[in-house]
Amino acid sequence: MVTRRTFSTAVALAAAAAALGVSPWTFLTQAHAQSPEAIAKPSTLGDMALGSKDAPVTIVEYASMTCPHCAAFTRDVFPKLKEAYIDTGKVRFIFREFPLDQAALAASAAARCIAKDDVNKYYALVDIFFKQQADLATDPFATIVRVAKQAGLSEQMIKSCIQEDPKVQRGILDDRQYANDTLKVNSTPSFFINGTLVKGETSFDSFEKIIKPLLKS
Repeated sequence: MVTRRTFSTAVALAAAAAALGVSPWTFLTQAHAQSPEAIAKPSTLGDMALGSKDAPVTIVEYASMTCPHCAAFTRDVFPKLKEAYIDTGKVRFIFREFPLDQAALAASAAARCIAKDDVNKYYALVDIFFKQQADLATDPFATIVRVAKQAGLSEQMIKSCIQEDPKVQRGILDDRQYANDTLKVNSTPSFFINGTLVKGETSFDSFEKIIKPLLKS
C-alpha cells in the first residue's frame, strides 16, 4: 500500500539523489514502501525511541552490533541527526536490533538487560558496543562482561541474562524474524523513513535531503 506520506518520501529520495548528482535509482531501487502499521508494530521487548512522539518524521533503524557500517553511522551521522532533528522535535528515532551473528545477539541482549527501560542508557550502551566491535568479534563474552561491570552488574547477573534467560534473546530473534519476513529487511543498516526502506550506510547530507521535504509536506 502506497500512502501519501510514503509517496512523499519516495519523491524526497528522488530529489536527494538528483541533488547529489546521481541517478534517482541509486536510492529508489533500494527503497520499498511498507505500511505505517507494519512498521509501527512495537518490538516484543518494547521500542527504544528518542524524540517526540508527535514528530512529523519517524526513522527506524535496524542494525547489528557487529556491523561496521552500523558503527560508522552511529559514530559519524547519528550525533548530527540527533542534534539537528531528534532533539528539536522534528524526528522520532527508533533503534531496533537485527543481529547478524551470536556476538551481536549477545551484545543486544546485554544492552537490554543493563539499560532495562532507561532509553538514554540503552543508546549509550549501543554506542559503547559499536566502539568495541573489534573486541566483541574476538572475545564477545569478556567484552560484554567488562561493559556490564562498568554499569554495575556482576558477571553472574549478565550471564543469567544472555545465557540462561531465553526471554530477552527470544524477543530479539522474534523481532528480527518479523523484520525479515514482513518488512523485508535483509541487511544492516536498514532505515525506514516514514515508511520507506533505505538500505545501507547513508551520509548526514543524504538524510537531510530526505528529511527536509518531509517536514514541508
